[in-house]
Amino acid sequence: MIEEIIINPIGVIRSSRTYRYESPRQGVLRGGNQSIIELNPHKNFEQALQDLAGFERIWVIYWFHLNHSWKPMVNPPRNSSKKRGVFATRSPHRPNNIGISSVKLEKVDGLKIFISESDILDGSPVLDIKPYLPYSDAFPDAQTGWLLNESDNEYTIYYETEAQKQIDWLRENSKIELENFIGLQLEYNPKDNKKKRIFKDSSCYVLAYRTWRIFYSIKEDDKIVVVKYIASGYTEEELEKNIDDKYMDKSLHKDFIKKFINR
Repeated sequence: MIEEIIINPIGVIRSSRTYRYESPRQGVLRGGNQSIIELNPHKNFEQALQDLAGFERIWVIYWFHLNHSWKPMVNPPRNSSKKRGVFATRSPHRPNNIGISSVKLEKVDGLKIFISESDILDGSPVLDIKPYLPYSDAFPDAQTGWLLNESDNEYTIYYETEAQKQIDWLRENSKIELENFIGLQLEYNPKDNKKKRIFKDSSCYVLAYRTWRIFYSIKEDDKIVVVKYIASGYTEEELEKNIDDKYMDKSLHKDFIKKFINR
């Protein structure tokens, strides 16, 4: 038996999504984000890319570079009440940190492959690329095991008018994709403060995203989450001090407050 295999990356993913909590659980479900696969130069990969442009989708095999350990039993996002064997999930916490994603191929330009509908984080080493073939890769009637009844646990997310305006403004002025993050965090288990940055104030639940706070309510009987508004996570005193701008975003927060609070 071979005890060790050495794999050399062929390239790297460039994406606006850097952190685990920004990654869609499956790219096709929430994958408007565009990413680029940058292949390594001087490897004859230009020839290897010939004829790829005609495919609508491709498989990307990559390395979960942020993971340094694995777990035999994991808590999938769709079912936090019971642990599942890691081989029965798509969890990144695997014996070998290998990921595989079907992504939409937008275009090939030299050694750059432009993709969308991707759940792969920025900086992920790419190990291989293969074309997606519907006649051999798609089995829509296949059984899905424990996932069969998990749609019953899904919440529908609605946005109040003010919240939607704030989300749109942040996207346009900073490329922060709050809508994607909210969907990832609140479609399942919207009260889970053990695995998510959630707390409850007097009237709402609050979800933290970096230096932003998302206020929402839950209609449990209807399984509906209502996003009410977005707020800065900074205090007035913290914003007044121009020093210690760790995240380089205080000017954005000031503009946001001027736009939506001090009107």
